[in-house]
Amino acid sequence: MAALRTISFDGVIVGGGGAGMRAALQLAQSGYKTAVISKVFPTRSHTVSAQGGITCAIASADPDDDWRWHMYDTVKGSDYIGDQDAIEYMCSVGPEAVFELEHMGLPFSRTEEGRIYQRPFGGQSKNYGEGGQAARTCAAADRTGHALLHTLYQGNMKNNTVFFNEWYATDLVKNQDGAVVGVIAICMETGETVYVKSKATVFATGGAGRIYASTTNAHINTGDGIGMALRAGFPVQDIEMWQFHPTGIAGAGVLVTEGCRGEGGYLINKDGERFMERYAPNAKDLAGRDVVARSMVLEIIEGRGCGPEGDHVFLKLDHLGEEVLESRLPGICELSRTFAHADPVKEPVPVVPTCHYMMGGIPTNVHGQALTVDANGNDQIIPGLYACGEVACVSVHGANRLGGNSLLDLVVFGRASGLYIENALRSGIEMRDASDSDIEQARSRLDKLNQSSGGENVAALRKELQSTMQNHFGVFRNAEFMQKGIEKLADLRGRIENARLDDKSMAYNTARIEALELHNLF
Repeated sequence: MAALRTISFDGVIVGGGGAGMRAALQLAQSGYKTAVISKVFPTRSHTVSAQGGITCAIASADPDDDWRWHMYDTVKGSDYIGDQDAIEYMCSVGPEAVFELEHMGLPFSRTEEGRIYQRPFGGQSKNYGEGGQAARTCAAADRTGHALLHTLYQGNMKNNTVFFNEWYATDLVKNQDGAVVGVIAICMETGETVYVKSKATVFATGGAGRIYASTTNAHINTGDGIGMALRAGFPVQDIEMWQFHPTGIAGAGVLVTEGCRGEGGYLINKDGERFMERYAPNAKDLAGRDVVARSMVLEIIEGRGCGPEGDHVFLKLDHLGEEVLESRLPGICELSRTFAHADPVKEPVPVVPTCHYMMGGIPTNVHGQALTVDANGNDQIIPGLYACGEVACVSVHGANRLGGNSLLDLVVFGRASGLYIENALRSGIEMRDASDSDIEQARSRLDKLNQSSGGENVAALRKELQSTMQNHFGVFRNAEFMQKGIEKLADLRGRIENARLDDKSMAYNTARIEALELHNLF
């Protein structure tokens, strides 16, 4: 078999979203040869859909705000199973990371005094839950993720980061010592397979929300980093923990930011009742996302849902007025009119809980170093592999992520990964090169797919997988129902592994990419 072309870098980041570009920027600023592999143009990464803001105690809305209060809320929101040391790191370092973004030029919305605008989000409190609702989420209107991506992309371009756009990483390459020394990647434009060699490989591939039939996630969120890690023999953590966002547009799954409720919007059932007052009398519509999502599903199950099928509830925003909606929530107005065919200035928006965020992922420490376990069950660092963002499990979110903490996670741990790799490169990283057999092993899955002839259609298998996950592993779960789902998944496993690729062409073969993505989802 012909040898692959090799491209070498000091650091390779797989994924061009917020976490990946923040890590890349940290390395590129220090003069290291840095590359980003992204299957879409970076500013089209899923971070662009983050609307509400970056939750961080910068003391703009409240001069007395304290990162320790933010930490308290995050620990409580995680159902007390988040890593409290990691949460302390994220919340304490957060203000510095946010102010760095401001200095890079991120166009935050501003108060009349010129300070960064902060809006209230669910689960936020003052004085360790004793001081009422806090406003802690730093916002750029309702397009914060969009603003973040463009700011980071500009910074990377200025510092000569090399972007491999519309390239797809298929598998990790390990040397004989088990250290990660790069990835195998496909150039979608030509179909060429390349070995991208690196002293440090960072996964920032995002979540796997497309495993569900109804999700706020983009079509690119197919668990690529999770799949590559598992195939390399590395563990994942808390992968059963999924967040269902309370407000996805009914029938479309498109995200409606929690910022809508932070600005004063509220949920109603078919009777026009503001039902969250029954489930969370104090926090009401700004209770934790898990609480609100379960409450909405209960309203629907008990027959108080809205619409002809009674399968959703309404988010009421019209009382806020057109000026507030068009200035603070312009993107939501546009999305509602496009996908819900409802003008929030005049009528409520139909919403339903929708798969939103993967709390689990590749276990890491606060430096982004990927972890496995040794023979005694103790944490052991995987040489050469790092992870940050949604693909990583630090674990700062535990069983439930608070709104706005995802973007904070991206910038804090993307930055931390870059800083650690920068110091490691300065000290010198010595690893054996991968042998030809190591590289061939990493590309074997791709070769098998290219030679496939029998098996089932990829699209049909993907739809069956998504339906099984949606019906058996949703907001409410019980052992009997999940067992039936597990049996269906067991049947699907062999069928997916033997899925066929009908189109064997090279250039822009999206069928090949979709087949590889399906393997990662499963």
